[in-house]
Amino acid sequence: MSPRTDSELPEIRADVWLWAARFFRTRALAKQALGSGKVAVNGAPCKAARAVRIGDMLRISRGEERVEVAVLALSGQRGPAPQAQALYRESDSSQRAREAAREQRRLTGAGLLRPPTRPGKHDRRALRQLKNPSRSDAG
Repeated sequence: MSPRTDSELPEIRADVWLWAARFFRTRALAKQALGSGKVAVNGAPCKAARAVRIGDMLRISRGEERVEVAVLALSGQRGPAPQAQALYRESDSSQRAREAAREQRRLTGAGLLRPPTRPGKHDRRALRQLKNPSRSDAG
């Protein structure tokens, strides 16, 4: 009996597919995201062992990023990025929303000026005093 190839798989575990599609670095992280409700399959939250099939819609939340993808192919092995990107297609609305959120984050951070150097001893004490005026820096 020969082993089944990826193209013959009718379904695969959600955590394995998310790992193979490179949404998460490890299966453990994928499993953790599935368990905490950060991934929904066809609009319903799912567990790590839930079967993913071709045509399913996944909504994935990673940090501030929200991605909505359609499953195009199944794979149980993690491969190079171009191969992983062939496993799914991101929806147009998801792409637009992600780009808008990225632009918003970029504009929000544009007004922040970083200090040219790290704070020294005197600066750290001044910051500490500013944050907690009741504390004395006597000792």
